[in-house]
Amino acid sequence: MNDRISLTELQLMIRDSLYISLPDMYWVTAEISEVKENYSGHCFMELVEKQPDEKDIRSRVRAIVWCKRYFFLKSYFENITGEQLRAGLKVLVKVKVEYHEVYGLSLMICDIDPSFTMGDIAVRRQQIIARLESEGVFSMNRELDLPLVPQRIAVISSSSAAGYSDFIKHLKVNQYGYVFYTRLFDSPVQGQETENGILTALDTIANHSNFFDVVVIIRGGGSQADLGWFDNYNIAYHVTQFPLPVITGIGHEKDMSVTDLVAWSAQKTPTAVADFLINAISETDSRINDLSSRIREISLNIIAENRSRLDSSSIRLISQSKLFISYGREKI
Repeated sequence: MNDRISLTELQLMIRDSLYISLPDMYWVTAEISEVKENYSGHCFMELVEKQPDEKDIRSRVRAIVWCKRYFFLKSYFENITGEQLRAGLKVLVKVKVEYHEVYGLSLMICDIDPSFTMGDIAVRRQQIIARLESEGVFSMNRELDLPLVPQRIAVISSSSAAGYSDFIKHLKVNQYGYVFYTRLFDSPVQGQETENGILTALDTIANHSNFFDVVVIIRGGGSQADLGWFDNYNIAYHVTQFPLPVITGIGHEKDMSVTDLVAWSAQKTPTAVADFLINAISETDSRINDLSSRIREISLNIIAENRSRLDSSSIRLISQSKLFISYGREKI
């Protein structure tokens, strides 16, 4: 047993062997499964590669971006892609293999290719759209009839979102004085909990669908990265299957998420959703007023026409009555 070595010596041998075998930097494709920034500004990630079923993990490794490099790469990546570095994104990163006798194996990230992530996001989005179309559900929600007077509104939003308060205020101060009945189903509208929160809200509303006319999903303004939470198959599928018209106001001027595409109507902002509902009732109101005017006009014409007939009949009746009375007198 004279050839025994310490654990530290073994670790250093592993480190040196890795450095000799893998001396270069390597471009690696992976999915981010976890991102954490510490108080010093360093970024710690967990990178994974999944099986084709997108569930089981084939490999996993810790990755680090030191603060100075991270500040540059983060800004560069977000400016190009409009996305934040977050769990679920597929990335192409340039790394150097590191091994520490205490912390073990890790990858030091020194560069990132935003175009790879943009391409992957676009591919995933198209795959979701294609899947919904192949299942024959893509336009199902748009095939529903919008109620003539959509006053009972189920609102899916975060209670703290500025867009929610803007929406409620806009409904209440409408120029026509219409009354709306709203019920908030509080849900995150960005971040990892978005999917679960919105699906839970939709399921709850569906169980009480008789109490509502429409559902609105609103969140207000945000970065392009925030839109990505709504490029989600499960959310979009639930919207296509929903028994009530779904109107979105996620807050993006240019691009539309998959959820927007399958909704009954997609408006740019929460206040635009409020205007849509107000205008829907106003149009019904106008049609009712038009019908009322037409009914009144037709009724007056009918009355006038029958009044003329009555007057004519009255004249003939008087004349006939006089003749009848005259004839009777002659006989007497």
